[in-house]
Amino acid sequence: MFQKKTVLITGGTGSFGNAVLRRLLETDAGEIRVFSRDEKKQDDMRHLYREQFPEQSGRVKYYIGDVRDVQSVKPALYGADFVFHAAALKQVPSCERFPLEAFKTNVLGTENVLAAAVESGVRRVVCLSTDKAAYPVSAMGLSKAMMEKVAVAKAASVSPEQMAICCTRFGNIMCSRSSVIPLFISQIKAGRPLTVTEPDMTRFLMSMEEAVELVLYAFLHAQSGDILVQKAPACTVQVLAQAVRELFCADNPIEVIGVRPGEKRSETLLTDEEYAVAEDLGNFYRICAEPRMDRHRHAMENQLLSVEQVKEKLLKEPFVRGEAAAWNKEGKACTMDLYTGYRDGML
Repeated sequence: MFQKKTVLITGGTGSFGNAVLRRLLETDAGEIRVFSRDEKKQDDMRHLYREQFPEQSGRVKYYIGDVRDVQSVKPALYGADFVFHAAALKQVPSCERFPLEAFKTNVLGTENVLAAAVESGVRRVVCLSTDKAAYPVSAMGLSKAMMEKVAVAKAASVSPEQMAICCTRFGNIMCSRSSVIPLFISQIKAGRPLTVTEPDMTRFLMSMEEAVELVLYAFLHAQSGDILVQKAPACTVQVLAQAVRELFCADNPIEVIGVRPGEKRSETLLTDEEYAVAEDLGNFYRICAEPRMDRHRHAMENQLLSVEQVKEKLLKEPFVRGEAAAWNKEGKACTMDLYTGYRDGML
């Protein structure tokens, strides 16, 4: 589907934007556009991809702008075939402190992108959401829930033959920018306590690869108005911190600092109402715009991972493997092989 097509990534300088860009460079897409408001990150990306992908980097074009300003969005969308809409304010504390800013970017910004996409004749748009949109209690979650409503409503206002609009919803992406795992690793290196908000707080764990797979699956298979949800395992924050400590053979204490404003003790991928009518697609759930009400209602249970299971999942992350291996080589960790049981097919 990407052959000779023009693809736009809003928020393209972020963790997800970089990941999907790398995946698109493996395809025969004609042009890949990176849209964001940070010229420094764009310049860093320009130099990085010229160095790492010298033969492919010419297909990447950079657009400065802000989704809040529809006039800056329109030039980036002109002639585009497909859009991955990842631009958002994502940090719960900052959104809690500045809720109107979260609304402007996550809700009004999405409306701007979709309106400009309709005007430009874009064929398909995939909007990225979060598990915090299910039973939202934070400004970030509320703004993402409204983003989903805007996308579904816009999908209903245009013909699916004209343009398809869908959403994807997933949990915490491990090792993404400003996530807790890199924080734990930096605290271990500095010899400081690992700061945990609430030990029994549960979070879903997803790799960036899984997030990209969900978005590409939605791009290929979702119908207009759908919300596709990635199934993901969960663990407590205490177990996650303990798993990171054991991978680095560290004995840093764990310090409980308390729940931050806007945080839930346990995240939810689907509401009960959504789950009652969701279609199980194996690795994903599909919430369609007009769900069938004759589905059998059944309870959704989250299986919590153990420390060993979390360690196994963490070792699939290149960032964690690299940091742990370097730490061990410096002699700052125990001499045991950190990868026993995980080596085959992973290193």
